[in-house]
Amino acid sequence: MATLTFLGHATWALETKGTTVLIDPFLTGNTQAPPGAAELRPAFIIVTHAHGDHYGDTAELAKRTGATVIANFEIVNYAQKQGVANVHALHIGGGHTFPFGRVKLTPAFHGSAFPDGAYGGMPAGILLEVEGKRVYDAGDTAVFSDMRLIGEGGLDVAMLPIGDNFTMGPEDAALAAKFLGARTILPQHYNTWPLIAQDPQAFKRRVESSTESRVQVLKPGDTFEIR
Repeated sequence: MATLTFLGHATWALETKGTTVLIDPFLTGNTQAPPGAAELRPAFIIVTHAHGDHYGDTAELAKRTGATVIANFEIVNYAQKQGVANVHALHIGGGHTFPFGRVKLTPAFHGSAFPDGAYGGMPAGILLEVEGKRVYDAGDTAVFSDMRLIGEGGLDVAMLPIGDNFTMGPEDAALAAKFLGARTILPQHYNTWPLIAQDPQAFKRRVESSTESRVQVLKPGDTFEIR
């Protein structure tokens, strides 16, 4: 059974088939990250976009563990310049099957630049197919009507930002939940800083009163079994 462990902010550890996959490994400077998170040894790292709170510790982790970095072409090139040896470039709409499952990059409406100002290419969401389950990480994005297309074929889990200001807030995220139709919604990208403070329980009530989805609010360090 595949699991998702919330590591705070928008960072996730996917465990499947004995493989650890880190998504947006923002650990250094992430006050929500649980103890020991930085010691994880991922085999793969997937990055949605270049902002420091998502690209985060990608280069350091990949160089220490030999993990393969999966991201758009621009992010992969940047990682290689930082000394990362193992990479796989994708781009929006493109997918590839890896030993742990299939990864496809979807659109996201946001920006993407590294902390040093280098261009990070188009931001992305991630559509994962693992152990017969379909998981969507929206990354940092506004709500957009084509989320209906992402939800076609069914989604078991969707991770949605709810913090507002830099991404969609709870009201728009609830609309996104309606478009996607995922069985379970996992809120992310909130309460890391006062500027994106939100009440996830209020979001849960909003979604569950207006859709068929169920919201699971995870604390950093909590693990969700993808059923």
